Amino acid sequence: MEGEQTLPVLPWLKRLFTVDDNVLSDQFTLQPPEDSQNGGSSSGSSPVSDTGSTQPENSGEGTSGQDVDAASDAEAGQPEAPQSGEPDFYTSPDDSTGAPTGAPADPVLRAQSHSRKPIPMKELVLQAEQRREGNGDASAPESFAEHPGSHGGTNKEAIPKQIEHVKEKLQKTFHMPMNKDVVIREFTIGMPGQWKAIAVFVDGLCDKNVTNLHVLQPLMLLAHIGEDKEGVQNRFDTVHDTLLPGNQIDKKDKWSDMTSGILTGSTAVFIDGVNRGLIIDTKGWEHRTVGLAQTEPVVRGAHDSFTENLRANTGLVRSRLRSEHLVTEMIPLGKLGQTDIAVMHIEGLTNKSLVAEVKRRLTAIDVDFIPDSGLVEQFIEDSPTTWVPQLMSTERPDRVAHMLTEGHVAIFVGHNPFVLTVPVVFWSLMQTPEDAYIKFPFGTFLRLLRWLALVTAVLMPAFYIAVTNYHPEMIPTDLLLAIAGSREKVPFPAIVEILLMEFSIELIREAGIRIPSVIGPTIGLVGALIIGQAAVQAGVVSPLLVIVIAVTALASFTVPNYNLSFTVRVSRFLFLVVAVMFGFYGMALLLTVIGVKLSVHKSFGVPFLSPVVPSSDSSPDVFVRGPSYRMNQRPAYLLTQQSWRQQPVTRPWSKGTQQGMDAKKNKASKRGQK
Repeated sequence: MEGEQTLPVLPWLKRLFTVDDNVLSDQFTLQPPEDSQNGGSSSGSSPVSDTGSTQPENSGEGTSGQDVDAASDAEAGQPEAPQSGEPDFYTSPDDSTGAPTGAPADPVLRAQSHSRKPIPMKELVLQAEQRREGNGDASAPESFAEHPGSHGGTNKEAIPKQIEHVKEKLQKTFHMPMNKDVVIREFTIGMPGQWKAIAVFVDGLCDKNVTNLHVLQPLMLLAHIGEDKEGVQNRFDTVHDTLLPGNQIDKKDKWSDMTSGILTGSTAVFIDGVNRGLIIDTKGWEHRTVGLAQTEPVVRGAHDSFTENLRANTGLVRSRLRSEHLVTEMIPLGKLGQTDIAVMHIEGLTNKSLVAEVKRRLTAIDVDFIPDSGLVEQFIEDSPTTWVPQLMSTERPDRVAHMLTEGHVAIFVGHNPFVLTVPVVFWSLMQTPEDAYIKFPFGTFLRLLRWLALVTAVLMPAFYIAVTNYHPEMIPTDLLLAIAGSREKVPFPAIVEILLMEFSIELIREAGIRIPSVIGPTIGLVGALIIGQAAVQAGVVSPLLVIVIAVTALASFTVPNYNLSFTVRVSRFLFLVVAVMFGFYGMALLLTVIGVKLSVHKSFGVPFLSPVVPSSDSSPDVFVRGPSYRMNQRPAYLLTQQSWRQQPVTRPWSKGTQQGMDAKKNKASKRGQK
């Protein structure tokens, strides 16, 4: 309106609350590299916007008349004249391509300038790979193109013969000299120094003492060679057979095999005039020594655990299971960075179909990098939506060795202290190695105690809610009066009390893991006592509910499997919800649904509730732990090639044992006659 006055606004405040909606319609494009600009990056050049056009710096004093004219020309469809310092990829019209003035010279950027939708990163990478493959060897050094015989033409896997070409290819492959981790050592073989060679290794992955004493010293100082009368190809055999004293030396014909060996900590040796290479095992990176088991401690039994060293882990298993039939197969995974995966089984015992299925699932993983066994577990499990663990993860070598003798397959992931064993049944998740190391009555007692704790950890809070809200007639009168008296001053319903206490317990549990181990247990214990006592005195929760939550937390700590404990913690909240809504009927219905789902679920072809559902003959090793001298059969659900693990009678001096085995044989024979 005329005559209306507006308050003056500071320029910086106005810009702060001003939104340019033109950026919403601009096309997203990647910025050009710095070296593509004229004269490099200079301080006087104008900044480049997302659309590639140069924008003047905003001085905060409004828009000049020239800028307004330029903007009006752009709106009219007239191209803006290029300014000084404009990037190289803004070129004049090209007769061959027909690109308009102001369009990027790169065809990909030019295609993006005509489109309003951003190109996905996957498609952008694919286009870059296609352009790189289309160039062929055009991007390779001239020396490679001039010597197709030495470089192998278009074969990228060929190893060049001339040592100069090998060095150039190494520098290109490992991005040198920018990359400072890879070391290239040029030297001559023999005291006369007639053969040129190169040793390549990664600093930090190999043992320098082994490289110096067992690779460089024998080749440079201790080798005495004469004239090369038999040709350059004899050099390779001479170095391999007589000059290198290493115990593990591999001959490689492909360039990818050489680079993989270098990246795994070995030393590669290239010899002038030979299109082959040698990989000498010199691995020696820093790693943690064998220590105590952190997640599966026992009182009776072995106390060592796996480390982050793959070969140390396989050696720990082999040191216990000394069998020539124990086979370890290596499967590298990862396109960007390879991770060694070791598949271990007993040949002649393990089901061949199971081994083939494990290798099939592992080789089907198509990912850039595998840092942990938990990711491998998520890739190869049967049903990703199932909360219950479908693979056994353990850090105990003795447990892996025992499961291998039963017919399982072990999966070792490089640089990871946890080993996966497949398949797994639900009952195995509640067992510990200590059950077998003590007498069977005590082992059975511990198992039954853990099963009772599992039921308590899952159902006790929901049971409390269902009884107090829907079924108070189930509570004795005296106890009911005590519960009512304790909740008289509490202003919240029971479900709110439980959620508050459960949330506090989960916080204490998580904080105990993150806090340093020296004060972690103390903080957890003191925090629980203070929170519980303060909550009762403040009238936020009732004393009986504190007891319920405390017993539930203690019961959840007795679950031996770490992954199963997460299932218990989440399932407790699920049962709480159905108990609040439907009481015992909702809990019974949810238990039925879970039981049906688990009964039809499989782990690598094995029913998850075997040998209970479906029922099969096996040794007594489900809810109870049978005597070790009666654990004669391997689990039938594994379909092993050898079903018996020991003789039927292992205590011939015991009269009761002999009578029991005779009765079992008679029962089996009668069943076979029927």
